[in-house]
Amino acid sequence: MTFMPMRFPALIRAGIFVLAILPGAALAQKPQEKGPGSINSEPPAARAIRMFLEQETTGLPGRVAIEFGTLDPQARPAPCARVEPFLPTGARLWGRSTLGLRCSDGTAWSAFMPVTIRVFAPALVAGRSLPAGHVLSEEDYRSEEIDLTQQPAGLLREAKYALDKVLSRPLAAGQPLRREYFRARTLVTPGDPVRLFYEGTGFSVSTDAKALGSATDGEAVRVQTESGRIVTGIARGPRLVEMRR
Repeated sequence: MTFMPMRFPALIRAGIFVLAILPGAALAQKPQEKGPGSINSEPPAARAIRMFLEQETTGLPGRVAIEFGTLDPQARPAPCARVEPFLPTGARLWGRSTLGLRCSDGTAWSAFMPVTIRVFAPALVAGRSLPAGHVLSEEDYRSEEIDLTQQPAGLLREAKYALDKVLSRPLAAGQPLRREYFRARTLVTPGDPVRLFYEGTGFSVSTDAKALGSATDGEAVRVQTESGRIVTGIARGPRLVEMRR
């Protein structure tokens, strides 16, 4: 996870009340060294907010960017020597959220400010327009950095979950790939001629048979041998069935 530093002038534009919290102070940009003996000019309230958000977003799966909304204009807190950020009950630092601020050294008060947490990371998107029923191959997708917070659960970030699977719906070029857009490929359908095989220690046997049902990879399917015997096997490839041991 890479943290994108907060730019504190944005807090001023958003109307945050640090001037009321710390009389005579102003929110500064990320502190810059000005040579030997320089001091950290970042105000304590701004530092507390930055450190809190850095800690709370550690472990998120990507590059984090934070945007601040506008504080409620009705909030007029008394001056405070120490401001503590906190997460309100039920709040989550993912997408649009709320950051709580309270005074822990002075007149007790609390206020709430909207924040937006964006998490950017590589994910798979369609490399071109793809029709429903298409079997996905490596040429059909590409990796692209997107905001994960704007996507529902099920976003595909690894190709192994999509390769050799069938699209259940058409996709436009650049559209993110999601698990529910794919289904397992059918390897055996009723009436298919199949090869039924059995492997044991040091030997293997196989025979021709006919499928009596449908199956995807790893699913059980009944087949009928040339002698008329009906057995159950496991689909292991196109028209290939492994006999159960």
